[in-house]
Amino acid sequence: MGSTTTYFRWVFIAPLAGLLVVTTSAASFGQDSPANECCCPPRGTLFQWSYGTSFSGGPDLDEPLVTDRPDFTEASSTVGRGVAQLEFGYTYVYDNDGTDRTITHSFPEPLLRYGIFADWLELRIVQNVVNESVNGVEDSGAQDLYLGFKIALTPQECILPEMAIIPQMTVPTGSDAFTDDEVLPGLNWIYGWVLNENIATAGSTQFNRAADEVSADAYTEWAQSWTVAYGLTDRVGGYTEWFALFPHRADTAKPEHFFNGGLTFLINDDVQWDVRAGVGLNDAADDYFIGTGLSIRFH
Repeated sequence: MGSTTTYFRWVFIAPLAGLLVVTTSAASFGQDSPANECCCPPRGTLFQWSYGTSFSGGPDLDEPLVTDRPDFTEASSTVGRGVAQLEFGYTYVYDNDGTDRTITHSFPEPLLRYGIFADWLELRIVQNVVNESVNGVEDSGAQDLYLGFKIALTPQECILPEMAIIPQMTVPTGSDAFTDDEVLPGLNWIYGWVLNENIATAGSTQFNRAADEVSADAYTEWAQSWTVAYGLTDRVGGYTEWFALFPHRADTAKPEHFFNGGLTFLINDDVQWDVRAGVGLNDAADDYFIGTGLSIRFH
């Protein structure tokens, strides 16, 4: 595999990580109102910032869905107990490092999110398939199965962020060309703020066990992202984002930096279409990627 391997694992199948579109009726980080006033009670979170405030309900199913695609940064909210949300898409990735020309097609990038036991707990499952061509030689197959749980930790309260954490891992179920042959665990911490009814911002910090694609030796990969979302109309939103991957004690893997942006189109409160594009900012990163996807909520 090329340098897209880690990107697919943690972006497209955990992956290109949270809905950050803001509409005038609902904020992208699962808040109850666009203004996100400090007096609003927390909803669907495990903890609360202030003593004495009360928990109530969960994600508002009368408001538009909040998705984890199309960007790298996951949403800091869960779907709600008993709610299923399917997010899937296609991504084309191109990289020419001067020696090898690699083209990757990723489809269907299916992320199934299902709320279990409580409004603040979400089960996450992905089994993706890729087709990769290196200098014209093609290989196709399934990637390793991704499993995770998203835990909604806190609501936003004034300057204190809405937060979530995702314990996650891949298990070696993929085809020979695309499996890492071992369980690779990780942890993703997400934090977000709604600034007003049209602008929101969020970041994520994560570390994951990874396998070097040349030596196959395991190492720790850190990832950091920051994104800004914009509400353009009641149905259209956009985002811009930087994210980077930082291998620690890897044999051959190098840091990779990316910039990307995209648009989301709310077809109705339970269906959203997205498009995105991004570029690599250094030599180790893929040259560029483009993609599109659809998210559907069932309740």
